[in-house]
Amino acid sequence: MTAPASLFRRRSICPLLLMAVAGCTAGPNYIRPTVALPATWKAAPGWAVAAPADHKLRGDWWTLFGDQTLDRLVAQANAANQTLASAAANYAQARATVRETRAALLPVVNLNGSANYQGQGGSNRTITDPVTGQIVTVGGSRRTTRLQLGIGTSWEPDLFGRIDRSVEASRANAEAALADLGSARLAIQGELAINYLAMRGTDEEIGIVEQTIAGYERALRIANNRYEAGIAIRTDVFDADAQLASTRAVLEGLIQRRQTLENAIAVLVGTPAGNFHLSRTKPIAAVPEVPGTLPSTLLQRRPDIAAAQRRVAVANAAIGIERSAFFPSLVLSANGGQNAGSVGALFGTAANIWSLGAGLAQTIFDNGARGARVAQARAAYDAAVADYRQTVLVAFQQVEDQLTAAQVLVRQQALLRQASVAAGRSEATLLNRYQSGQIAYTDVVIAQATALNARRALIQASIDRQTAAVALIQATGGGWSMVSIPK
Repeated sequence: MTAPASLFRRRSICPLLLMAVAGCTAGPNYIRPTVALPATWKAAPGWAVAAPADHKLRGDWWTLFGDQTLDRLVAQANAANQTLASAAANYAQARATVRETRAALLPVVNLNGSANYQGQGGSNRTITDPVTGQIVTVGGSRRTTRLQLGIGTSWEPDLFGRIDRSVEASRANAEAALADLGSARLAIQGELAINYLAMRGTDEEIGIVEQTIAGYERALRIANNRYEAGIAIRTDVFDADAQLASTRAVLEGLIQRRQTLENAIAVLVGTPAGNFHLSRTKPIAAVPEVPGTLPSTLLQRRPDIAAAQRRVAVANAAIGIERSAFFPSLVLSANGGQNAGSVGALFGTAANIWSLGAGLAQTIFDNGARGARVAQARAAYDAAVADYRQTVLVAFQQVEDQLTAAQVLVRQQALLRQASVAAGRSEATLLNRYQSGQIAYTDVVIAQATALNARRALIQASIDRQTAAVALIQATGGGWSMVSIPK
């Protein structure tokens, strides 16, 4: 009998349709969102289309401050900080998720075996067979054994790209976790540097205040001697004593601030605060030189921008995963094994069992649940795009803020240095005039307070410049030493 030609056409078309469907992937392909950029950055030399570059080397930017203790502390934080350890574990988990998701593309093979032993007890009895009339014995105990050994495989062909989109999402999520690790590392290093620089600045303030206290103690002796000699009033002694006591209180506050900063550093380097101590040493005078212009490509190294961009890719893949629910799923299976009542017969030809199967499933009606899930995925994608754009805009703001701060603080420090010198000269002059009996001691007290405040403000200006430099390094994704800066 000859089969109709239409049957042959249908049989040849089906595999072609299956191959065509297998090449379809549900959901839109990922396109990196665009961001509106400041005109000043567009005009900067070296402008290029943005592309995440958080993998590029940032260099040991903290060495710009030239402090070996800071270098050692950063190395210790990189190795022992628990926030970094948590971020690294999250990245390892994300990588394992990628491997798990990718495994769904291949068949699953299962091996199983079982042994079942059953018994039935009872006494023997004789009965007459109603057909033959013969007397037969029935009842008694019975024992049965059933052994099974089998191997099976199942596979769900990724006809509509659901698994491909899942792998795409998990891979982008792993890349985002790696970027989060980079963000955590940069944040920890920056926080450590800022706390350390602030502590060294506090050490310098403590030294200045201790010198001032020594001077106030001499001034108190002078006022007391002049009072005992009858050439000064008693309120001069009271004023000198009050000035000395208030300045000693300032010193106690500085000691407390230093201890707080030291404890914060201990936590950052993964050490109990009670077991950590840094001796006082000379202040750090170095301030990294900030270039006048910076290329926009520096921001491509910011790990938070890279993480936000990759989470957009995750959200985009989620749309495809949800859309794949509109298409049927196909599961192919094959099983083979042995089934017998004894070990000897288990591997015989008669004990062979096998099966082949294919299952096709399709949801016909779900009250719009699938469409709602796709709408949720699209909304999540829109939110991820907005978060990405906001992250980029904030990054530009942070760079602009710190560039402005670096320029202003240079001028501010110069003015504060001028004020400190002038206040010191005024203090010395008025103290000499007081000893000569030309002015009241209240004038000296005012000059002393002004001079001390000016010296402390100058120290704080130096700390502010260093802090602004660290903040700019963080805002640019790790500094500019590893990047060619346009002249």
